[in-house]
Amino acid sequence: MSIFEYNGSAVVAMVGKNCFAIASDRRLGVQLQTIATDFQRVFKVHDKLYIGLSGLATDAQTLYQRLVFRHKLYQLREERDMKPETFASLVSALLYEKRFGPYFCQPVIAGLGDDNVPFICTMDCLGAKELAKDFVVSGTASESLYGACESMYKPNMEPDELFETVSQALNSSIDRDCLSGWGGYVLIVTPTEVREHVIKSRMD
Repeated sequence: MSIFEYNGSAVVAMVGKNCFAIASDRRLGVQLQTIATDFQRVFKVHDKLYIGLSGLATDAQTLYQRLVFRHKLYQLREERDMKPETFASLVSALLYEKRFGPYFCQPVIAGLGDDNVPFICTMDCLGAKELAKDFVVSGTASESLYGACESMYKPNMEPDELFETVSQALNSSIDRDCLSGWGGYVLIVTPTEVREHVIKSRMD
């Protein structure tokens, strides 16, 4: 088993009209044994920027703490929040710095940039960025997420439709992957509000 599959995970980010959704499953496992069913994989950087960390859970938590530290230093120095593009470059540099003993994480970054234009990107554990205009996925359920998102996504969705689409895509994907699941956590971020949803799925 790959070290990335040790805890199991499913993370997806999707773009709508001046908004974005980022969602993850809630299972923490040790291979096929389930340890927790309320595990957090999507973390807040600031009000309009979120990061989802799939892969090894311990590395995800360590990486998030280091990123919070770096972002707070940036806020103190620049007196403003980091733009999503800048944050993606920071994450990429931080991962590449540790390329000979990497963090076993595949981050998904989603944020609202200038003029509330959504930005999403993902990268591998060495920090190689992959930018997209529609959706990005990572985790053990990534293959089925690609298929579900590809068939369900359409451009310029309003927040309510985006929530429905990303929830359906996540639910149908984690049903096809035994290492992730046990419900989902969906965030819909618009210029004025952040909506959190915990969705139910099959509990097996």
